[in-house]
Amino acid sequence: MTVIDISASVMQFLLAFIVVAPLLGAVAALLPAPPGLKGKNPDQAVLRHGVTVTGAVLVAAIVLAVGFDHDHPATMQATTDISWIPALDVRIHLGIDGISLPLLLLTALLTFLCALYSYFKLPAGPSPKAFVALVLVLESGTLATFAVLDLLLFFLAFEMVLIPMYFLIARWGGGQRQAAAWKFILYTLLGSVVMLLGLLLVGLKSGTFDMVALATDNGRGLTTSVQVIAVLAIGLGLAVKTPMWPLHSWLPDAHTAAPTVGSVLLAGVLLKMGTYGFVRILLPVAPDGMRAFAPYLAAFAVVGIVYGSLACLALARTGAKGDLKRLIAYSSVGHMGFVLLGIATMTPTGVNGALFANIAHGLITGLLFFLVGAIKDRYGTADLDTLAGATGAALYGRAPRLGALLAFAAIASLGLPGLAGFWGEMLTLFGAYSPAEGLSRPAFRTFMAIGAFGTLLTAAYMLIVVRRVCMGEHPPHSRLSPDDRAPRAADGSEPSAPSATPDGSEPSATAGARPATTSQLADIRTYEAVAWTPLAALTVLAGLWPAVLLGLTDPAVQQLLAGGKS
Repeated sequence: MTVIDISASVMQFLLAFIVVAPLLGAVAALLPAPPGLKGKNPDQAVLRHGVTVTGAVLVAAIVLAVGFDHDHPATMQATTDISWIPALDVRIHLGIDGISLPLLLLTALLTFLCALYSYFKLPAGPSPKAFVALVLVLESGTLATFAVLDLLLFFLAFEMVLIPMYFLIARWGGGQRQAAAWKFILYTLLGSVVMLLGLLLVGLKSGTFDMVALATDNGRGLTTSVQVIAVLAIGLGLAVKTPMWPLHSWLPDAHTAAPTVGSVLLAGVLLKMGTYGFVRILLPVAPDGMRAFAPYLAAFAVVGIVYGSLACLALARTGAKGDLKRLIAYSSVGHMGFVLLGIATMTPTGVNGALFANIAHGLITGLLFFLVGAIKDRYGTADLDTLAGATGAALYGRAPRLGALLAFAAIASLGLPGLAGFWGEMLTLFGAYSPAEGLSRPAFRTFMAIGAFGTLLTAAYMLIVVRRVCMGEHPPHSRLSPDDRAPRAADGSEPSAPSATPDGSEPSATAGARPATTSQLADIRTYEAVAWTPLAALTVLAGLWPAVLLGLTDPAVQQLLAGGKS
């Protein structure tokens, strides 16, 4: 069933456009704006260009989803298959199924919302032209990762995102940004070198780099020893990007230093590339190798769940001087642990749960980083002790809508039933209760119990954050009253908010910070509401109607695990 019948050639064009358009847009962003499109200044023109290109890609992705045949989500659709390097049988092979389509939509949505948010709140840094170009290159690489069906093209797309994210952190980030950017690039590049060796091993031993053919073969053309080596090599590179404990240490530093939109894209999109590789490549291509490593993968996953939660609890305690962005980053380590646990079960239930948790994490953590960025803009700091102190307590009273949305995102993150975070965690735990044949049930049920304990720890630190930041008493003289509010501009912002510098960037936190008194603390502005509402709405929709997503992923997962046979 398709919502609208779209011809195969149009579907092919749409998928190719989605992958290539951001790259062409990045080149165009660096060129002078044509006459009549410059707006008030060139910086505004290039920011508008970013919104336009990412908006066009989002529209194309939605049309692609509308034309997708939902009766056959396990079938590759909108496929393009062109020979590129005949000597190595490398092909420009694109296609989507029920596994990749949701990730494609998530990437297009988050990038558009980041571009829209940046139009009003550009982080301090060099030229806006470079910023927009880097975001568009990042989008192109991520979309290509989810759309390509050739192992070498997958590697190229996988690597394509590293350089733009490095510069976004190093040039537009906050404190310690250079060290964080170097740590990010070194970890991911070292993992990628090993992953490339594994991909070459699979391609050369099997005689093809085509991911569809390899999945259909289901490892029958590879010996067990080759599969084990391939899983070890490829899995190491994917685990760094996921990130899996203990290869996660680059993530908190990168998130803490990155600008708001960098953190949103890093958590909401880039982390999904690693787990997608496990599902798309390792599970169908090297099932025997995965079966050998599955217990270890599950063990690392549950350690990551508990470790991430304990790190968050340590940051959240009074007097720890914990950074709220860093806390959300550590929470990602725990949430991605559930995704890895689901993949390690090698069951349809567990893998579907992992894919659902991927999307839920992108929506919820993307929203959380948007909110933390907004709080940091208002207070000039993300330090929890400062936010919970005399000048920062009771966000409900100072900015009630901002406080309520932060509480909503925190509750969604802890897995409350009825919201998106619940289903992924529940399905991965169900999958661990009854893992695939050949895996130890006692071991996986132990992992399930540890994972379930991790959900309690998650609830603990999220509720502590809400209590410290949103609740509490503040001095009576600083209580908010309508008369204390500065008049708002037409776009919902406050005239007294820090204005942009002449080059279009926003002033630094230290230069533009003002005392966080109640009369100066703005609630959610119009552009913030526009950027955040889709994430909150989809979090509720996915929680109340999980069949929309599971209906796409389940047939594709069933076929993938069965070796290309339904």
